[in-house]
Amino acid sequence: MQTGQNRRRVLATLSSAAAVALIGSETGSAQEAPAEVTTIHLAKVPGICIAPQYVAEGLLKIEGFNDVQYVEVPLDTIHRSVGTDKIDMSMGFIANYIVEIDSDTPIKLLAGVHAGCFELFGTKRVNAIRDLKGKTVAVPALGSAHHNFVASMAAHVGLDAKREINFVTHPVGESGQLLAEEKVDALMGFPPIPQELRQKKIGHVIVNSGIDRPWSQYFCCGIAGNREFVRRYPVATKRALRAIAKATDFCAAEPEQAARLVAAKGYSYDYALQTMNEIRYARWNEYDPEDTVRFYSLRLREAGMIKSIPNKIIAQGTDWQVFNELKQELKS
Repeated sequence: MQTGQNRRRVLATLSSAAAVALIGSETGSAQEAPAEVTTIHLAKVPGICIAPQYVAEGLLKIEGFNDVQYVEVPLDTIHRSVGTDKIDMSMGFIANYIVEIDSDTPIKLLAGVHAGCFELFGTKRVNAIRDLKGKTVAVPALGSAHHNFVASMAAHVGLDAKREINFVTHPVGESGQLLAEEKVDALMGFPPIPQELRQKKIGHVIVNSGIDRPWSQYFCCGIAGNREFVRRYPVATKRALRAIAKATDFCAAEPEQAARLVAAKGYSYDYALQTMNEIRYARWNEYDPEDTVRFYSLRLREAGMIKSIPNKIIAQGTDWQVFNELKQELKS
């Protein structure tokens, strides 16, 4: 009875043929045991590109999670929080999860979600990543996804981010104005920041990770689970991953509907719609998460951000079994 009520509630929210198709494809879940737990804690991650995690709320309820909680944690501790009792699972920047695995945080990287949401903006003094040498880059916090992505890009072109780039910390909302006033030379942002900067004609794009190689060839955001949650609740883990995978497909198939759901979380509908159309959500099953982990592990090691070699990170902190099963189950 509860499942039927949840299905009707979700269909009322996601009223489209695509929603019916997504919710109706229950071949896998119907053959599985119920989720071992009915409550799931996800991180409340700021940003529009994280849309599948929010769009998945109704789908998670259909999968048996009667209580879906989005828990607010500080921006610079989102990835680490997955290794605590506060968060069971969350989307996040894969490079930051690699840093946590290197630090023995008890998490498991489980899946990739999408590529290409970060964009590096600069003033007229910066036209390429190499131009960051000796320049000032604004990030919300040292160790944040923004910081680690810039460091990875720098390492890829032979720059030592620790010694050759001056990172300064400012709240995300202030960094755009600082760039406009040329008080900083560059900043890294993910939606809605790139949309806002373009609308206000602040700076110019140096790197768009959704278009520019090699960044566009790898997952940007992935899903990690608390290691104990994954171990104790394998059915719940698979059901949660399935809900987010279906939500990712929905973002691609119904961008307007997905944008409305994201806007309900307090974001601009126009910026949300731009993001739905720009990020290649539909291609989540074409990328290899292990290749992504190997690539970013090498860059982070070159940047001095981690000590472990890629094979150790993969062996110690990843488990792609469910992701690979879902790629086949949800294959269009």
